[in-house]
Amino acid sequence: MHEKKKAIILDLDNTLFPTSSIGDELFAPLYKLIEEDGNFSGDLETIKQEMTRRPFQKLAPEFGFSRELTEQGIALLNKLQYNKPIALFEDYEVLKNFPCQKFLVTMGFKKMQESKVKQMGIKPDFEEIHIIDPQFTDQTKKDIFLDIIARHGFKPDEVLVIGDDPDSEMADARDLGLDAVLYDKMNFNLGLKQYFRITDYKELEPFLR
Repeated sequence: MHEKKKAIILDLDNTLFPTSSIGDELFAPLYKLIEEDGNFSGDLETIKQEMTRRPFQKLAPEFGFSRELTEQGIALLNKLQYNKPIALFEDYEVLKNFPCQKFLVTMGFKKMQESKVKQMGIKPDFEEIHIIDPQFTDQTKKDIFLDIIARHGFKPDEVLVIGDDPDSEMADARDLGLDAVLYDKMNFNLGLKQYFRITDYKELEPFLR
């Protein structure tokens, strides 16, 4: 029998807010750099769409960025911050009111992710906020999940992982034997069958029992 959930571990981008809502403005300098450089393959509009969903370090080789363009892109992204209010998904209030401890685990450029957290005003809602910047650490989300469980004395079946990426936090949760729910507000994964899928946090309650 499963234990009642005591902790929820959440991703940030496309899990608490739509990344596309700030993407054009946030990444404008990067898009300009890529377009002017020209050392990439594929379609720029596709690159722009993918930038709001996946890490730059994964996109760069996929779209044939030159080494120089990749390095310039990373240097630019290291400095980028977002300094306007960010609107959360409207069902965030439902999530916020669930009586579990909440942990935020996100991967990306530290300054950028910190600025998003600040502009959302969500810091008080979380027990801990972890930003994994792959440039400065080899840690993965899986490492952070294990650390949270160990330090807080949770049993694996007392923890629920929620995110939008089947290949990141969902896969890491499954590897550790943790329950996971795919939050697919943007309908990116309509055909996905291997994870429980929800599109509104009102649907989450049965998974917390």
